[in-house]
Amino acid sequence: MSNTAKKWGSVFLLFFSLFILYTIFSDHTDDKEEEPKEEESYRADYHFTTPEHWKNDPQKPIYLDGKYHYYYLYNGDYPDGNGTEWRHATSKDLLHWKDKGIAIPKYTNENGDPWSGSVVVDHNNTAGFGKDAVIAIVTQPSSDGQQEQYLWYSTDKGQTFSSYSDEPIMSNPGVDDFRDPKIIWDENSNKWVMLMAEGTKIGFYESENLKDWEYTSEFQTEGIGLLECPDLYMMRADDGSLKWILGASANGKSTGKPNTYAYWTGEYNGKEFIADEEEPQWLDYGFDWYGGVTFPDGEAEDKLSKRYAIAWMNNWDYADNTPTMDEGFNGVDSIVRTIELQKQENDSYSLLSQPVDTLNELTKSEDFYEKIEVDSKKTLEAQGTSYQFEADISWEEAKNIGIRVRESEDQSRSLVTGITSEGGYSYVNREETGQPDDNGEWIESRAPFDSSQKKVHLKVLVDKTSIEVFINDGRVTHTNRVFPPLEDEGITLFSEGGSAVFENVKIKHYRSIHDEKTTEEAPF
Repeated sequence: MSNTAKKWGSVFLLFFSLFILYTIFSDHTDDKEEEPKEEESYRADYHFTTPEHWKNDPQKPIYLDGKYHYYYLYNGDYPDGNGTEWRHATSKDLLHWKDKGIAIPKYTNENGDPWSGSVVVDHNNTAGFGKDAVIAIVTQPSSDGQQEQYLWYSTDKGQTFSSYSDEPIMSNPGVDDFRDPKIIWDENSNKWVMLMAEGTKIGFYESENLKDWEYTSEFQTEGIGLLECPDLYMMRADDGSLKWILGASANGKSTGKPNTYAYWTGEYNGKEFIADEEEPQWLDYGFDWYGGVTFPDGEAEDKLSKRYAIAWMNNWDYADNTPTMDEGFNGVDSIVRTIELQKQENDSYSLLSQPVDTLNELTKSEDFYEKIEVDSKKTLEAQGTSYQFEADISWEEAKNIGIRVRESEDQSRSLVTGITSEGGYSYVNREETGQPDDNGEWIESRAPFDSSQKKVHLKVLVDKTSIEVFINDGRVTHTNRVFPPLEDEGITLFSEGGSAVFENVKIKHYRSIHDEKTTEEAPF
């Protein structure tokens, strides 16, 4: 055989062998199922979200048998039908929640659907349903559309409720707004106290049995719109003083004030509340901290030194606008906060907010930078969509200092928070990323900042669809919904008009409360 023939024979054998191998592996590949790709989700990693459909107002949680019982307004017919009912969830750590289903259903009697109200544990059987019965007093629209108050009771520790009567325990006195009852037990008078949202005022009532109520006084407000979800509690300040706090969800947008939780410090004498100052303070300056409720630490012996707070993270101006609807739900809450009362330099008292401590248990990794000097900007290697950023920032001449989070790779998109020392305010700006306000009216939230200060402690919580900013140990907070593309994970420090120093920069990256391992270990 010639050398040429041998050469072509070898080439033939090579191609034949490759063909056989291709056939074998090609057939094998065709028979093999492709690995399913994990779908990206806008469901928050560590914030409470409704399992499906819709949620709005939180109801003040109660602590019973070692668990927090949380009820919230839920609409299982959303977006195709109306009406809310009370859905129930429980937790031991205020972070992991177990869904318990519907506790107070809608449209089960002529009184319509249940709206916001208040739930208490009747330890002394004042209402006659048994010791430790769980009592809910709820606003429902009567057959003629008037807002009236109805009583529901539970003898199975808050799992299910029964209607006490088709007749209201508090009839409408002839006003348009008469809703959102909030009940507390006043140990000084040994009576139940109820607050009612009545337009621009808060009505005070008292009862011995949760069924029969008498009017005692009112608290009138101005310039903060229609009031909802009133709140009343006593706290011990850091100087040992005892102060009463009166709060309510209010709308101050017409006068350039927040549309969140307004509060006053003062005195309550068992009949009426006397405010220290006419002008309210605000627990949050963002656009999306509404329907807030506060509640005591169920495990603490001292119930006065701190409380918890949670709010609906949304705004009625754009409540239906969210990418989570593609996943079948619309409803997320703020992180549970610890709130404390602090005496200020002018002898007034203010609430301070911090994320609940148990959030640290979700930390899966940390990035730490001892000191970073920034002149213009500095992009960090650290990235993420679910984390806490914390830093001490100082400057001399800089005019605008802060961080950009959820930044795109080309830096064309980001969510910006910081301090403008020249303008004298802190801010969160969501203009350059996805956000819910299509009208572009509520883009940058602002809060006053003393421009003579040249330093700030900044703590920022970032999750899939939200940012919560805590300034100077939570004296000022901003809560805003945002919808950045999920691939936007960058973090950039910036300083404009001069340099700034970022010290003790710590980034705690959080695992999701929806992870299988986390859920199995969750202390519900």
